[in-house]
Amino acid sequence: MERTNEVNREYRDRLFKFIFGNPQNKEWTLSLYNAVNGSSYTDVKALKLNTIENAVYMGMKNDVSFLVDNTLSFYEQQSTFNPNMPMRFLIYVGMVYSKYVEESKSYHRYSSVQQKAPTPKCVCFYNGTAEKEDRVILSLKDAFEDGTNPDIEVKVMMININYGHNKEILNACRPLEEYAWFVDKVRKNQELTETLEEAIDAAIDELVEDSVIKPFLISNRAEVKRMCITEYDEARTFAEQREEGIEIGIEIGIDKGIEIGSIKMLSSLVKGGVLTIEQAATAANVSVSEFEMKMKAL
Repeated sequence: MERTNEVNREYRDRLFKFIFGNPQNKEWTLSLYNAVNGSSYTDVKALKLNTIENAVYMGMKNDVSFLVDNTLSFYEQQSTFNPNMPMRFLIYVGMVYSKYVEESKSYHRYSSVQQKAPTPKCVCFYNGTAEKEDRVILSLKDAFEDGTNPDIEVKVMMININYGHNKEILNACRPLEEYAWFVDKVRKNQELTETLEEAIDAAIDELVEDSVIKPFLISNRAEVKRMCITEYDEARTFAEQREEGIEIGIEIGIDKGIEIGSIKMLSSLVKGGVLTIEQAATAANVSVSEFEMKMKAL
């Protein structure tokens, strides 16, 4: 039987992008930038959105990219933890800078003088259900077989924006705080309502009357519900796939014991976020410290 909750591989915009990557909401995007960087820009004309709409990688477009002063910011929102974000940013950022070099009248690629370009800042806003620290640095070097000294490095700041986390940033950007509250409220409402659609409707209605994003959500209610439902289906599917990966990993680990091939496989599942190091160690029938040593020896 065909699974009805399989993720639609055709890209669909996320609510985060709909709110913060929308040209009509540039003041909210600027507020988010200020909250992340501790800056105080007020002129929305200083912000230039440059998201490449036709750039798709692994079934997803970039959420938001924009230029403020000499900083080129790349923002992504993830409802499931993804340690592979640095590789994704590398590919997308490369496309944006390629476009920048092609279109810039001041950048001369063949010049004998060092050419200057905007400084990239890569940020991933995490609001999944798995518990994560307030801030985590994800490094591209961890993706390479030998990550000791790669010639290319990308660092991504992952910021936990679940309601109650990173209060300083949420307090500094009211649209972000309300977005975090809304996502949290939808999850709580799911326990009280029969359908996700009802949970979303209730969360919109329960936003305070002076909410800055409420009028926008109400006027785009159908689109908001469609995006939320798609994203929740995606998160549920990934969770199911993760559970399947854990079962397979443990089964293979038990079958093969601590063979080198099994350690490599389990190590790969750990790096990919499918298994925790404790689960991998259990599957390999060794202690956590022993498993860590074997991973380092690979």
